[in-house]
Amino acid sequence: MSDAYHQLLEATIQHLQELKVRGTRFIAVSPERLTALARPRPRSARPAAGAGSVPTSPRPVAKPAPSAPVPTARPEATLPLLVPEPSAPVIAAPALSPEAKAAAFAELRQRVSACIKCEHLVAARRNVVFGVGNIDTNLMFVGEAPGADEDAQGEPFVGKAGQLLTKIIQAMGLQRESVYIANILKCRPDTPGQSAGNRKPTPEEMQTCIPFLHEQIDLIRPQVIVALGGTAVEGLLGKTVGITRLRGHWQTYRGTPLMPTYHPAYLLRNQAPAEKRRVWEDMLQVMEKLGMPISERQRNFFTRG
Repeated sequence: MSDAYHQLLEATIQHLQELKVRGTRFIAVSPERLTALARPRPRSARPAAGAGSVPTSPRPVAKPAPSAPVPTARPEATLPLLVPEPSAPVIAAPALSPEAKAAAFAELRQRVSACIKCEHLVAARRNVVFGVGNIDTNLMFVGEAPGADEDAQGEPFVGKAGQLLTKIIQAMGLQRESVYIANILKCRPDTPGQSAGNRKPTPEEMQTCIPFLHEQIDLIRPQVIVALGGTAVEGLLGKTVGITRLRGHWQTYRGTPLMPTYHPAYLLRNQAPAEKRRVWEDMLQVMEKLGMPISERQRNFFTRG
């Protein structure tokens, strides 16, 4: 199958997973669409059933009929059948006016600030860390969760890792205020019995909080998302593959190009020039994707010469 099909497939599955997290258990699909999805793909290079479509049964069928029954016993079993054909576009909500967008963002901030879904996080937090930056930007950075400094100030990436992120953004020729920065979690993960340090958010915490981030992304509509660290990738894409394998390789979040890279905190622990260069190479890809000018000096950052 083409790369476009795989990107569309991944984006659609991510959208369905998000709906499931929000409590959606049924999506209406017309009989005509189900009939179309049951047909073998005409462009398939192999005549065997299932070669160009998602199988609805573990056993291949030689000649699937257009009226083949669709299993509906469990929502999980029907999700693959809801994947549109390669030519079908991903339907997005219409863009909001600047005024409506600002109002929607303000309303979202108010809801996030009043959230008490995770009682243990509510009891331990000092501030809700909503996000910061330009809501009209084309570039968004997503981390995993606030730390102690972020919890104290109510702003993401203000500690040592945040200061390094700011330097990376400036090296790209941008300002921190010109992009948008957010986290998977809006509250600092509690650390009972610890006076310092941080911990990784649990899958349950991420599942509870990430709809807020999805709303932020849907309102901002960035052209590129940078996922900082494996937890951010897991939260956005549901992938638990190590960040070492994913970084530098473009992914897709609901149709938006997503670049996984190391979290700045990793670079504070491992300051080898080679590791810094890897992150910078990821940022060069982001700059190229956005059509930003890249100087020869920028291209040669962290290279021996």
